[in-house]
Order: sequence, then structure tokens, then C-alpha cells
Amino acid sequence: MKLNCWEIKKCGREPGGKNVDKLGSCPAAIKEEANGINFGKNGGRACWALAGTFCDGTIQATFAKKIVDCIHCSFYKLVLEEEGKDFVPSLEIHERIEDEQHQKIFISLFAEASEL
Repeated sequence: MKLNCWEIKKCGREPGGKNVDKLGSCPAAIKEEANGINFGKNGGRACWALAGTFCDGTIQATFAKKIVDCIHCSFYKLVLEEEGKDFVPSLEIHERIEDEQHQKIFISLFAEASEL
């Protein structure tokens, strides 16, 4: 497997991490349904598509509120570059983890963006 977000960002929210007691486990580190996506462990290489991940010292909100920041993240760009044509985009991630609420939000955001 390739490096996961917690291994690069050093947030300490992976199981057994130094910040789990204070901040809780990161959804990316424990989302087993996302295991293997972009060759990561659990959601470790799909963190931008998961609510509640940690970035810039803050626990992020919903997918809809965080995705714009995530696409500018150095880790997102790294995964995009490493995976190339095999990169699994957010909508497909949501389909794979069967997260219907996030799918609806993503489709709505995509529709709004295409109208601009």
C-alpha cells in the first residue's frame, strides 16, 4: 500500500495515534469500506471524500463544505499525481462506500458548478 494521509500529514488520529484520545479517530483511518481506494488503507487515500477528517489543525465538516479546500491540498495533489489515470474521484468513492447523502451533495455541487 502507498502512504496514507495520516502518515504524511502526521495528524495522530489513526488508531493508536497520539491525538486519538483528544480528537477521536479519523474517519479516513477507520473507514473500512474505503479500503484499497487509491491503494490506501481504509480511507487513507480518499480523505477528501470523507467528512470529519483533520486538516490545518481543524476537524473538517461535511464533504460539501470541505471539498474546495481539499482539492488544493498537497496530499490530494500527491494522490492524484501518483494514481494518474487510475485515480478514484470523489463521486466514485461515495458510490463505493454507499454514502447516499454524500452522493446527493456531490451531484448537486457538480450541477451548480457546471452552470457557472
